[in-house]
Amino acid sequence: MNTYQYLWRLIMYRPMRYFINAIAWTIIYLAPIAPGLLTKEFFDSLTGNSKLGYGVWGLIALLMAAAVGRIILIIIGFITDVNFRFRMGMLLRRNLLEHVLKQPGAQAIPVSPGEAISHFRDDVDQSEEAASWSVDVFGMTCFALVSGYILIRIDAQMTLLVFMPIVFVITAAQLATVRLQKYRAASREATSKVTGEISEMFGNVQAIQVAGAEERVIARFRSFGDNRRKAMLKDRLMTEVLDSIFSNSVNLGTGLILLLAGTKMRAGTFTVGDFALFVYYLTFVTQFISNVGKFITYFKQMSVSLERLTFLLQGASAKVLTMVNSLHLKSGSPLPAMAEEADKREDHLQQLDVRGLTYAYADTGRGISDIRFSLKRGSFTVVTGTIGSGKTTLVRSLLGLLPKGEGTIAWNGVPVEDPGTFFTPARSAYTAQVPRLYSDTLRNNILLGQAEQGDSLQQALHAAVMEFDVAQLPGGLDTVIGPRGVKLSGGQAQRTAAARMLVRDAELYVFDDLSSALDVETEQQLWERMFQRRADATCLVVSHRKTALTRADHIIVMKDGRIEAEGTSEELLLRSETFQKLWYGDERQMD
Repeated sequence: MNTYQYLWRLIMYRPMRYFINAIAWTIIYLAPIAPGLLTKEFFDSLTGNSKLGYGVWGLIALLMAAAVGRIILIIIGFITDVNFRFRMGMLLRRNLLEHVLKQPGAQAIPVSPGEAISHFRDDVDQSEEAASWSVDVFGMTCFALVSGYILIRIDAQMTLLVFMPIVFVITAAQLATVRLQKYRAASREATSKVTGEISEMFGNVQAIQVAGAEERVIARFRSFGDNRRKAMLKDRLMTEVLDSIFSNSVNLGTGLILLLAGTKMRAGTFTVGDFALFVYYLTFVTQFISNVGKFITYFKQMSVSLERLTFLLQGASAKVLTMVNSLHLKSGSPLPAMAEEADKREDHLQQLDVRGLTYAYADTGRGISDIRFSLKRGSFTVVTGTIGSGKTTLVRSLLGLLPKGEGTIAWNGVPVEDPGTFFTPARSAYTAQVPRLYSDTLRNNILLGQAEQGDSLQQALHAAVMEFDVAQLPGGLDTVIGPRGVKLSGGQAQRTAAARMLVRDAELYVFDDLSSALDVETEQQLWERMFQRRADATCLVVSHRKTALTRADHIIVMKDGRIEAEGTSEELLLRSETFQKLWYGDERQMD
């Protein structure tokens, strides 16, 4: 999709709102026609050449009425423009966010979160700006045609001699917008790097402190800041130069009028009113030329924004950005229905079969290969192995958090075509190695938008062994836990993530090394309470902890991306060297 198609699709998202906005601003730009003619009559009346019989005070009253009317029109125009622009920007952000959320978790965005924010903010704003200015260009073109017709009827020679040089000056200035487009792209790129670096620093404060890398990180950030300053300076300087040329074109035109009007006025072919009309219209006609130039600039910058937004789509069609979707902005309008809970569907998990699951990371070639296993309802299966053996890759491939590789996954014998959208609550719930917590209340971190029903939250807290911790917090469940949950200990953060899973009452629970920060007693309680709460809970657990391995119905031992052995802990202790090392190594650590 090229920039013209992109602009057209944005306009056609709400064509009626765009049409109303275009009419409003066309009337606003045509409004100065009448005051210009009244100004001409006012000055002609002072010299006795007026063709109207309103008198001086009557013309002044009409001019004031025209000014008030234009102010009212401009207010209406801003209302229509804001409504159109707001919806257009929200559509872009909504579609972009929806696309990102549908991608596998590991590859949702190809840039850092800080850079992604720059795309969502700056590039969408630039698209809004270009679409909005297309309305201005249409309205001002109408004004230029009407005023040009009036001026040519008064004096065609003077009209051409005044306005042609201005057109040439501004057209020449427009040739510089190619360089401006280059500077704008560099400025956006530099800004993205700065915001990305801020995000990385805030997300890795402890790692930076432990490594003593504060000075190096600050130096890197300063370098990005300097590059951004230089890029933005070039962008701003070029923009100001062009604006200066456009704005000073009025002075050029006024000078030409003064030079030419004197001779014609002495000859009696040009009145004082004609002179006033030329000067009055000159400002608006020059503004038209200037705004056309601005629109061309914005349009070229829009092409940069489209390229950056398309990059965020990672190969998907740019048409995704402008797909027509409801924004649900009206107060009281019904929101889209949530997905039905599992107990309202006839697909309770009886057996999950995985056959030939394979995934390889593009940059290293490592991953998992030919993974085969089955999970029955109510089973407790543990995936274990040494670091780098592929445990996390296995569960993330299963859940669709990595792009789909080879192999099949079947839920109750029915193949799962899109794991990423299938394995969501209430079918499954997942906790990653590092829980994702937000600077919000503990309650909101657990519910994540889900409505609190009955005592489901209290039951989830009990099963996650969190009730004592909640009682010790100053605000209980309403305690704000800070960015990334910094006010919680590692164990509390993991149990918060467990409560988040359990409150959703899923068919399949997938734990990725959940208990790594828990003591043995707390971990034991967590597993016991979970099965007390739901005896038929199906669990897939990544762990090397003896508490989980002892409880497991089935253990899968991973090595170099493949299943090396599987069975119960008793069986594996007799025939798996890798499992023996994990088992006795864990025992020595506890000793």
